[in-house]
Amino acid sequence: MKRLKATKIGFATLILTVTGCYSLPERDCATYRTGSFEFVSVVNGDTLRSTFERFDDYEIDFYEGKTDTSSVKWINDCEFVLRNQHPKSISEQQAVHIKILSTDNRGYSFEYGVLKDSKRIKGYARALK
Repeated sequence: MKRLKATKIGFATLILTVTGCYSLPERDCATYRTGSFEFVSVVNGDTLRSTFERFDDYEIDFYEGKTDTSSVKWINDCEFVLRNQHPKSISEQQAVHIKILSTDNRGYSFEYGVLKDSKRIKGYARALK
């Protein structure tokens, strides 16, 4: 009986130690709802850099000397949908779902993909201001 009790105490201590060291990532999404950001991605070995400014209901993207404007519709504090306001192709007509996964003092990690498509890509947006 003592051995079973000691085993239960040892197991409980192990669980508390493991879970006590684990914390959920910070998600202060409201901090990054608006502002100026930079996004860097690597595609086929090329580093692509874009900047964007997000306001409550729209976003302006700057990439390779071009400017695009998208509407922003917030689903909740950490998720929103972007729709290009002036699409020039069928692919630009597709809405993009963005979910903020975690935040830190420099920016936020997120995943994005075409709305209703299960494929997701992860990225990081660094706050510029």
